Amino acid sequence: MKRQLGFTLIELMIVIAIIGILVSIALPAYLDYVTRTKNAECLNVAAGAKLSVSETAQDRGSLSLVTALNTGYSFSASSYCASITIGNNGVVTAVSSPGAAPSVTFTLRPTESLGRLEWDCNVAAGTNLTVVPAECR
Repeated sequence: MKRQLGFTLIELMIVIAIIGILVSIALPAYLDYVTRTKNAECLNVAAGAKLSVSETAQDRGSLSLVTALNTGYSFSASSYCASITIGNNGVVTAVSSPGAAPSVTFTLRPTESLGRLEWDCNVAAGTNLTVVPAECR
């Protein structure tokens, strides 16, 4: 009996087909992960604005006295974050940079609770939640 030294053509074609199926499943999930990570960076950069709001609310005595002018916060656009602004009552709005995916607008609303600030993160209605970090879903 003669021994086979390698793989047959059909075995190689089956392996290539299996790899193709795995790639077709994994690639979209990976692209969503990359976009979600870029958006998470924009939220991480917004932490400076949250700190500024917290300090101003502590200094002034109330969130209702927090405005963009009295926090002293400024932001320069980065690769993954287009803008971060502070509104009345300390509401922080962060907009991710529109790369290959559409930009996402995060709204961070503070509420006073037992002497500390609790932050609630929301995104606009209709936003694709697969590209939104877990803390804002």
